[in-house]
Amino acid sequence: LWVTLALAWSVEAALAGEEPAKPAARPAEPCGTEGWAQDAVSPGAAFVAAASYRGPGNNDTRSNKALPILLWWSGSLFPHFPGDTERIDCPRGSCLVTRSRRVARHRRTKALIFYGTDFRAYEAPLPRLAHQTWALFHEESPMNNYVLSHSPGIRLFNYTATFRRESDYPLTLQWLPGTGYLRAPAVSLAEKDAWRRKGYGPVLYMQSHCDVPSDRDRYVRELMKYIQVDSYGKCLHNRELPSERLRDTSTATTEDSEFMTFIARYKFHLALENAICDDYMTEKLWRPMHLGAVPVYRGSPAVQDWMPNNLSIILIDDFDSPRELAKYLDFLDKNGEEYLKYLEYKNVGGIKNQFLLESLEKREWGVNDMTLPNYLNGFECFICDKENTRVKEEQEHRKSRGKIPAPRPHIAQFKHMGCPMPTPGFGSVQDLSEGDSWKEMWLQDYWQSLDQGEALTAMIHRNESHQGRFWDYMHEIFLKRSRQH
Repeated sequence: LWVTLALAWSVEAALAGEEPAKPAARPAEPCGTEGWAQDAVSPGAAFVAAASYRGPGNNDTRSNKALPILLWWSGSLFPHFPGDTERIDCPRGSCLVTRSRRVARHRRTKALIFYGTDFRAYEAPLPRLAHQTWALFHEESPMNNYVLSHSPGIRLFNYTATFRRESDYPLTLQWLPGTGYLRAPAVSLAEKDAWRRKGYGPVLYMQSHCDVPSDRDRYVRELMKYIQVDSYGKCLHNRELPSERLRDTSTATTEDSEFMTFIARYKFHLALENAICDDYMTEKLWRPMHLGAVPVYRGSPAVQDWMPNNLSIILIDDFDSPRELAKYLDFLDKNGEEYLKYLEYKNVGGIKNQFLLESLEKREWGVNDMTLPNYLNGFECFICDKENTRVKEEQEHRKSRGKIPAPRPHIAQFKHMGCPMPTPGFGSVQDLSEGDSWKEMWLQDYWQSLDQGEALTAMIHRNESHQGRFWDYMHEIFLKRSRQH
């Protein structure tokens, strides 16, 4: 659907003969929050001419030097090889995409694309230019950048691609290749029971990323008091993998056949995400379902919306305590007929959730599927089409001398990320000691991130141009909060 044309030319060539954007005579109406304005820009480099090329995919006849430019501010994610600048031909128009920051203030640079994990409020490009939109790509955990979980942070962006279904370009099922992945056969119950008789526990825990916002280890530690949990990772480690090869971290983090065969023998996998947020679901959930182990899950509060049927996973939060959960797991361990009900989605016609089926059918990108675009290129074309539409609407507004209204800016909403404050994995915050490392790390990070979003928003509203002023704004916010309390 999307065709990327690998052209051997530089971004300077694509901008032949053009001038950088001039400062606005007065604060201009921005592409994001009201009140943003342009500032003066330094002269651009000399440009050389280059041939243009129009590829298949649309009827856009413009030459390269007439196309809108999209700048990947997080250059390490540039989804093209091998150059720094490419032409993309999308369903409704074409654009140039680049990772060269030399065009950051150019008039034709219409959008900056940020990777959420790399986005830092104190490093944001200032001043924010009125003619540019900001786009956010963030498929990773909310813990990677809690700035985005607060309204001031997410509303810095115009368009989003996140794991939330409400985002402009949802990436919710990024870890699920398709229904065939769910229907893969499970290890027989007889083999799992034989594994149990050899002394292995009913429950597997495999984590080497400890001390995370979901505080999962605290919960698992309590659960271990009531049922055997075999833990092979660095977190709560109590059992060794049977071979040196399986102990290799790189083996454990891929779908290595020997590793998958080993962990498929467990009846239950503890599947606790590293952070809690609606629609944030990873391989920790989908991999056990692929293998035919029942996930004991804590993560997205909306996870049931995506399950193949009504009895696919066991939700930790459905139980009053780890002791109660352990009783239920023990019951299923001893009653094979009841246990197998959790694997009925693997049977013919077992996937009954139409919302899941329709979501997989409608998504425009693939997972490990070379016949479909990946979601990076897909989001890139999504932004390209939005910017081409905006350019056309702005031209019509100018030609009509104001009779046709200017396009209204699209601004991301809280629900495009909107992740809640971290809570202890077991017990309450009041139960934690003052020196508790989780309490000191994640609660502080969450609320400091709110301050950072507010500080950057204030700087943009005031047309600040120096990043170094960021910490002055942070100090002002700190003093204001101190007075309020």
